[in-house]
Amino acid sequence: MNQKNDISQLTLDFPHRPSLGREDFMVSPCNEEAVRLVESWPLWPFFAVCIYGAESSGKTHLANVFANNVANATNYPYRIPYLKASAITMENFRPLFEQHRCLIIEDLDDKINQEALFHLYNLYRDEGGNILFTSQQAPARLNFTLPDLRSRMNIVPAVKISEPDDELLSALLIKLFTDRQITPTPEVINYILNNMQRSFAYAKKLVAEIDNVSLSKKRAVTVSIVKEAINNLNQTEAAQGDLFSNFF
Repeated sequence: MNQKNDISQLTLDFPHRPSLGREDFMVSPCNEEAVRLVESWPLWPFFAVCIYGAESSGKTHLANVFANNVANATNYPYRIPYLKASAITMENFRPLFEQHRCLIIEDLDDKINQEALFHLYNLYRDEGGNILFTSQQAPARLNFTLPDLRSRMNIVPAVKISEPDDELLSALLIKLFTDRQITPTPEVINYILNNMQRSFAYAKKLVAEIDNVSLSKKRAVTVSIVKEAINNLNQTEAAQGDLFSNFF
């Protein structure tokens, strides 16, 4: 039996490459202070700084902008490495400093090897270097149990990326679609803005789901496609909520 007319085409999850240049970063009141901080290097107020905010708020994009700025400087002619905070150990903190006097440490939280971060911090502070941290919370709000580390992280200048306004959400949605080679109509963007959860992370998930639905149905992105994608995400979140409620 030929069922190809009865089922949607399966979609293949091909990776897409987001644009992470400075020209691709949308500046608005919710992030302009973070942009100024990153772009003010090497005239930072301290050897280390932190930008923090919700998931998908643009922290990694700004870190990439910082990496490009440093790489273009004559005294740092190399690509700045990205490192998850959880990857810092007592074995690698000194080699990291010896090889890279500028470092990006992402996903800073209080579940890391605190002693290793303490020694890394001291090396960069005392012997000359810069660290850009990214986190979902300000370092001063993290529950570091090592007192010496806590006192040091409390004085790291930190700037928050707030939740987006409509202007930034609109620009973000267009960028997310463009990264997937999709050109949304103004009608589609307006419908999404009026019906979506107001967060960076939801915008990212929604555009991915819209792309999946569009591909599975072999149809261009329309309001009806968006409605189906939003419904899919709502059902997924409801199912996850039911799953977690079973534990209480």
